[in-house]
Amino acid sequence: MPEIAARPYPYSFAPAGTALVVIDMQRDFIERGGFGEALGNDVSRLAAIVPTVRDLLAWARAHGIRVVHTREGHRPDLADCPPAKRQRGRPALRIGDAGPMGRILVDGQPGNDIVPDLAPCRGETVIVKPGKGAFYATALDEMLRSQRITHLLLAGVTTEVCVQTTMREANDRGYECLLVEDATESYFPEFKQATLAMVHAQGGIVGWTAPFAAVRASLP
Repeated sequence: MPEIAARPYPYSFAPAGTALVVIDMQRDFIERGGFGEALGNDVSRLAAIVPTVRDLLAWARAHGIRVVHTREGHRPDLADCPPAKRQRGRPALRIGDAGPMGRILVDGQPGNDIVPDLAPCRGETVIVKPGKGAFYATALDEMLRSQRITHLLLAGVTTEVCVQTTMREANDRGYECLLVEDATESYFPEFKQATLAMVHAQGGIVGWTAPFAAVRASLP
């Protein structure tokens, strides 16, 4: 069985039972004019990982590892967006408001699309999630179990919010998870580093972490 040189110890996986989950690499978070920038963030930090995520996708596709993409998006009537979420932080633009790329975080709007360089291929699953975690109010768990997926490689943004939430949800459901260190990012570098440390602390209480180079080397 292939092994990835990971922290806190090697991560073993079978490609047929593994899925790569790429979380929320969407225009609203990564490009200028989206929700991330409306919150006052430097989106260039997130844009910088796009080449690594693109290479990770190519590696997974080449080795027959299932690929799942997620987008955080809400219904046009915002019925699945609690008022507390929409009002949090008093941003210049709230969820559902019209922005430079259409309505912020609304499914079907241009800003809710995955960035072009990471566009899903035919047959790859795209999960539209109303929450931070990819398992909340979605069919992700049922889909993975129906395909006998037991191991997850995770990438995407932001590390301490949607990525960590999804990883903890997966951990509670029994999936063995590895977070690809340089294929995830935060608007706050210290938050990313803290999250990586929390994931592999105490013998991998949430899971494993490893750089993409180590992931790639496991299946040359």
